[in-house]
Amino acid sequence: MKFFIDTANLAQIKEAHDLGILDGVTTNPSLMAKEGIKGDDAVMKHYLTICELVDGGDVSAEVLSTNVDEIIEEGKKLAAIHPSIVVKVPMIKDGVKALKWFSDNGIKTNCTLVFSAGQAILAAKAGANYVSPFIGRIDDSNWDGVELIKQIAQIYKIQGYKTEILAASIRSPLHIVKCAEAGSDVVTSPLEPILGLLKHPLTDIGLAKFLEDAKKMRAELAGAK
Repeated sequence: MKFFIDTANLAQIKEAHDLGILDGVTTNPSLMAKEGIKGDDAVMKHYLTICELVDGGDVSAEVLSTNVDEIIEEGKKLAAIHPSIVVKVPMIKDGVKALKWFSDNGIKTNCTLVFSAGQAILAAKAGANYVSPFIGRIDDSNWDGVELIKQIAQIYKIQGYKTEILAASIRSPLHIVKCAEAGSDVVTSPLEPILGLLKHPLTDIGLAKFLEDAKKMRAELAGAK
């Protein structure tokens, strides 16, 4: 399973990259605004910086348009920024039409705001490279987001769809583990849940004991001299 980080924060992207687990980045206008990136020129420049930082990994850049012709024009501009750009398109009728156009013209896409298996089927049929089920938001509506990942994975396997499942709206380290179990190809997460995978109380206890024993051993060796 590939790890993407869901942010526009360059320091967090670099930290995930330095950890050695970063395969790509997803971001959107809200995350850009959170970092104070405003205006088309500034946003385009920031996307380029992210692409260069990720060094070959896919970077999802979201369109703002909802009309098929405008989605296509905006997507072409985003795709021209860097070869790593994946155009993120909403799961709406005009979005599906645009997915098909992008697929036919060699532009990579990520179909976002997916909340059902039916939507995931349409995205795959239209040729999306990635489909993004928002599992945290599904959980918020009293359904099971991870179960949707399992359902999509089963359908894609049976039907032979090549679209990758990109689990989004990750809220916790457990979400990441459950998505891996459910057959997700990619998980995109804020940095905190990713770093949360490092943590376990028994690791902390064991390390403290190792360090304590090492300290005692050094003291004994020093005393022997």
